[in-house]
Amino acid sequence: MLILGIESSCDETAAAVAEDGRCVLSSVVASQVDAHRVYGGVVPEIASRMHVEAVSGVVREALRQAGTDLERVGAIAVTHAPGLVGALLVGISFAKGLAFALGKPLVPVHHLRAHVAANYLSHADLEPPFLCLIVSGGHTQLVDVTSYTSFRVVGRTRDDAAGECLDKTARALGLPYPGGVHLDKTGQGGDSGAFAFPRPKLTGQGEDCYDFSFSGLKTAALLQIKKQPLNTQVNTQAAGQAGWIPDFAASFQYAVADYLCGNAIKAARALGRDKLALAGGVCANSVLRGELRSRCRAAGLALYSPELAYCGDNAAMVAAQGYYEYRAGHAAGLDLNAAPSLSME
Repeated sequence: MLILGIESSCDETAAAVAEDGRCVLSSVVASQVDAHRVYGGVVPEIASRMHVEAVSGVVREALRQAGTDLERVGAIAVTHAPGLVGALLVGISFAKGLAFALGKPLVPVHHLRAHVAANYLSHADLEPPFLCLIVSGGHTQLVDVTSYTSFRVVGRTRDDAAGECLDKTARALGLPYPGGVHLDKTGQGGDSGAFAFPRPKLTGQGEDCYDFSFSGLKTAALLQIKKQPLNTQVNTQAAGQAGWIPDFAASFQYAVADYLCGNAIKAARALGRDKLALAGGVCANSVLRGELRSRCRAAGLALYSPELAYCGDNAAMVAAQGYYEYRAGHAAGLDLNAAPSLSME
């Protein structure tokens, strides 16, 4: 069954065609990074306008690359939660129009469920149940995936998300937007033991608690940056030449990865899961991927992570999860609305 997926939750306008939730026939992404770079972050109003301008074109191109047309598509899947409300509404409105005009089923897809499903596109053998660590700019969660459409959040951040922590630290170093990507590049070759960072311990956290807190770790990073001899705006090339910055970037990323991996391994063992998946934009981070790979090997866990092309926001993952939502009977009417902060459970 062919599913057309549409994604517009933040600053990527995307469309894709996937077959049976596993095979990607096309994946088209129109990025807005250049438009938002001057502001140092996503401006919701600009994002919404750019989605309006791009959505028709990316859908047309996705169909062309897939060698198919709308008549042969079995259903229209669209991200409806969570995200920027104006951005979500662009994709939802376009998907509703297509579904109504063609008489096709409209399938609502939760953005975080779609990130989990990105793993199905890269690993034909991966099936639930498994534990998934979701790490993105706005979300950090440990999720027990009991079936393709059943999820239980067993751990979450109580304040900042890991991606937000990485981005703000990169910005404090003067690295370009988007910060997390440049922090990763800058830290390559740096000494991950050069700077010491705390590992947050939540008040009352017992062995059965897998929550996170990144606000203190972010504050510790900012305080250390202020103590360094160079505290000026730099670009990626200059940062690589400033002696302490590569070491700082490597040390900080290791601290974040170590914290994430520790809770993920602990939760997998406690829940009896022998498979651990990684999902979300931050799962493209080389330090996190490498550290989790070695930790899982030592713990006897099978690790699954998406190809880099499916780590960030894309519509192929929406089409993949849309297939399983459709099979579970989760279709929507034309009254489907955006839900900016809906839980994935």
